[in-house]
Amino acid sequence: MSVVALRNRLTNDDIRRLVKGENDETRAMAARKICRRMDSASLTDAERKAAQDILAVIARDATELVRRALAITLRQSPNLPREIARKLALDVDSVATPVLESSPVLTDEDLLSVLQDAETVKRCAIAGRAKVAPIIVHELLDSRDEAAVSIAAANDGAEFDEAAYQRAFTEFCESSGVMDSFVARSHLPLDVTERLIAHVSDVALNRLVKSHALPPQLAVELSEGARERATLDLVDQAGLAHDPKHFVQQLRLNSRLTPSLILRALLRGHIAFVEHAFAELAGVTHSRAWLLVHDSGPLGLRAVYDRTGMPSRLYPAVRAALDVYHGMEVPQDEVGRAQFRRVLAERAITRFQGIPEEDLDYVLSRFDDDAAPEKIAS
Repeated sequence: MSVVALRNRLTNDDIRRLVKGENDETRAMAARKICRRMDSASLTDAERKAAQDILAVIARDATELVRRALAITLRQSPNLPREIARKLALDVDSVATPVLESSPVLTDEDLLSVLQDAETVKRCAIAGRAKVAPIIVHELLDSRDEAAVSIAAANDGAEFDEAAYQRAFTEFCESSGVMDSFVARSHLPLDVTERLIAHVSDVALNRLVKSHALPPQLAVELSEGARERATLDLVDQAGLAHDPKHFVQQLRLNSRLTPSLILRALLRGHIAFVEHAFAELAGVTHSRAWLLVHDSGPLGLRAVYDRTGMPSRLYPAVRAALDVYHGMEVPQDEVGRAQFRRVLAERAITRFQGIPEEDLDYVLSRFDDDAAPEKIAS
């Protein structure tokens, strides 16, 4: 199939506008239309080869707007020939950026080649890709470009290995932009979280302690005011802890595993924490505590509760909260979990009016925080 044959699948107007459009905008729109049609999965091999020849012509066009139309239209296409993608990636920023941000045909070798002579705009585009290999992360660190490194730090798809984290803290510890950006990641190693505490701004610190599990001892120290400008809610840290058993043990060693903390955690839906807390206080294994806490009969929970040494006056509130919990389905999304916590607390409070006023005020004060994900989602 020749280029002529392929042209039969386009209109004469498309070709005419591309070659002799009355202005750059008209030619760019023609290029966009042609690129969209050429990206069709129905093209034969011969047609695709002919299409690549036309794309090469567009990539060499003297008009930046025409080349940008090509880059934007095929930025996520697996059908964009690698050589053309490489050419676009080395073009001016407006043309290169869409391809550098999204093109799946560019290899790490291609990206490294671009980074050798890249300025900030191109570095930032590469740093924000859906997947950034460790070798690319280190190249970005080599550039000492704070804007690009900040984007990579906040990008879950940027793979920071242990050496990259170490370099970031060594070379950018004075950059609040870089340090704060790490907080945006959905997961951080515990040692990284601990090191961030000393480097992030107040606002970022508050996000850090609300979004990432802290090492247990550090959580206790912060909540006790080791750093006065930090506010830490141990209840929600209980829910974030990746190792609830260790977290509970540290709390007990620091005399922070209080009945009030356990009741508040229960009313916030942090059931795993409550199980481990009961196991620690009752001196039984977690599996044994789990069976007793979730026993549908009247004796199991009472048996483990009495062994914890918690006040008998709180038992009806614990019983009511667990009964409500067992009658609900825990959703998996954050907005759903926020609503779940609210309903759990409201129903438990309604069922048992004897919850201590201080704990009740605490739970009610958390409702506003739970509403934040709902506002974002709306």
